[in-house]
This record gives sequence, structure tokens and C-alpha cells, in this order.
Amino acid sequence: MSIRKVIIPIAGLGTRFLPATKVVPKEMLPINGKPIVHLLVEEAVNAGLNEVIFVINKEKETLIKEYFSLETPTSKKIEEKGKQSFLEDLNNLINKVTFHYCHQEEQKGDGHAILQAEQYIEDEPFAVLFGDDIVITPEGTPNALKQLIDAYNQTQSSIIAVEEVPDDQIENYGVIAPKNQNENLYEAESLVEKPKKEEAPSNLGIIGKYIATPEVLKAFKEGESSHGGEIRLIDGYRQIINSQKIYGLLVKGTRYDTGTLDGYRKAISDIS
Repeated sequence: MSIRKVIIPIAGLGTRFLPATKVVPKEMLPINGKPIVHLLVEEAVNAGLNEVIFVINKEKETLIKEYFSLETPTSKKIEEKGKQSFLEDLNNLINKVTFHYCHQEEQKGDGHAILQAEQYIEDEPFAVLFGDDIVITPEGTPNALKQLIDAYNQTQSSIIAVEEVPDDQIENYGVIAPKNQNENLYEAESLVEKPKKEEAPSNLGIIGKYIATPEVLKAFKEGESSHGGEIRLIDGYRQIINSQKIYGLLVKGTRYDTGTLDGYRKAISDIS
């Protein structure tokens, strides 16, 4: 089956960006005039997807919904001032997407967040984009999500985006242990969560872009968590790896970790 839908989990509190995120969702912070969440939706649309499922908390819902709505009180005022051309790109984006919203009331892990969107996924493969990872690709290169989808079309298996991580940072990442390689596509033998430098099976660190098959959702519900009650995405992949091939794709492009202040500052500086 083809990939049509993407889950974007944005229910977190963005505590690293306080006090701004007391009232403004971290995903609404701008990079070159566009909120981070806009860039993620744009990535999905440019990769050929047409349904976006936000996993959100109730405090953020109003602001996110208004941003991705064609007609709001603010948009009417903008039109009255003759400035509607500034909304043209956003409105074109909105017209290409069906948006769904579901809630994650408690922070019980990224896998738990994805599980909240199950009603919109049913029995088909789907993409996941996390708000902390923006990848800018060279001119003429498909965006990161399109690279993942192309790899899925080739393998019909779950695909995880990876990047080469310096040894002194590897313990901050989930890591794949590769057993086969075809150019920049690695078949994973196992997945290791935040290994010590000397225990890391490779330097291929997992970043926040995924393709998942429906079996991952089933694994969330049937498996046991290894993270103190949290359901983690890596747990789902670990549970299906013996029955389904899982691949790591070394994506082409530069990743910005917009989940940290330093990463966000660098993204603002570099992205135009």
C-alpha cells in the first residue's frame, strides 16, 4: 500500500523554551517566517501525502487549528488591510491537506502518542514526523520524508531515518545495528536505545522521521514497555523486527535539532 497519512506528535510542553512556550506552542516558533509545524506539513505535502494527523494537547489545539484554517477572525482583518497575499502560501498548503486532531492527555512516551491516532490509520502504513527534526536537503534532492517513502516503496517495510553521529554524542540517540547495506539503506539486525559510546553497534543514530507498518501499532498494544511505563516507538520496532525487516535510511541533507535552543538558533541562522 502507498503512504498517504502522516502523524505529527506535538503534545509536549516544550519546557526547554520556557517562558515563551507557556503560551506559544514550541511548534509555532518560526524559522524564516514559517512555524516549525508549517515546515513539517509542507514536507509531508511535498512528499505526496494528503492527510495530517496531529496528536496534540488541548492547550495547543485552538492555536494550531486556527493556523491551519482558511477563515479566522484574524485572516479577515488581514484581508481587509489588503495583505492577503502574505497568506497565499499557507492557504495553498491548507487546501492540499485533510487535518485530523486527537489528544494525548498524559505524556506516556512517543509510542503512546502515536497510538492515539490509531482511529485515523486503520490498517495501512503511515509516516511519523517529530517536531524536533528539520532536515534541509540539497537543491534537486527530494526532502527527507520523500526519501523515506521511496525506500518504503522499494522494500515494503518499516523505514527509520538515521544520521551519522559523533562518538561523543551517540548515547543521546537510539542506534541501529546494521547487518546488510545497499548504498545508504541499512537492514537493521537490532535497535539499541541510547547506548554507551563503547557499546554502540554503529554510529547510525535515529532521528525523528519514520515510516511504520500497521504491525507497529499492534506491537504498542500487545508488548511490554521497557521505559518505566512509557510506550516508546523504538519498542514497537523491536517487537516486530523478528517478523518483518526494518531498515535505516541515511538521509541526504542537514538536520537541525529544533528541540534545543542551540539547534533552534542554528536553524534560524542557516535556513532561508
